Amino acid sequence: MQPTIYLYFEGKCEEAMRYYVDVFGGEVLGIFRNGDSPDPENRMPGGDDLVMNMAVRIGESEMMASDAPKEWYNKPQGFDISMPASSIEEAQRWFEAISDGGTVRMDLEETFWAERFAMVTDRYGIHWMINYTGNKAPK
Repeated sequence: MQPTIYLYFEGKCEEAMRYYVDVFGGEVLGIFRNGDSPDPENRMPGGDDLVMNMAVRIGESEMMASDAPKEWYNKPQGFDISMPASSIEEAQRWFEAISDGGTVRMDLEETFWAERFAMVTDRYGIHWMINYTGNKAPK
């Protein structure tokens, strides 16, 4: 069993998820819009263009997301998505991309557990940790 991350956005789901696919590499697996539902009773409040569900694959993991109507949306809190980089260069590239328009909570730097580690809240309000353990990985 592998948990699936499910994110909610306030009208920016497709934009955000395609951005993550571009930054981290991956693919869009599917997208269903509010207007795709054949039964108006099964639609969420809002326009037909809102994303009801979008799935992407990043590495070996699947992430899913949707737009949340304003009255349903809650700001993300209490979690970070941790991304394990395969090199310092990859960690730097991810950090630069995710922090663009976001808020750096901890700069990309060496720690006692990782050659590089950072914490960022991106422009969509999602919290990320970028980690490259390198030669500090537990043996």
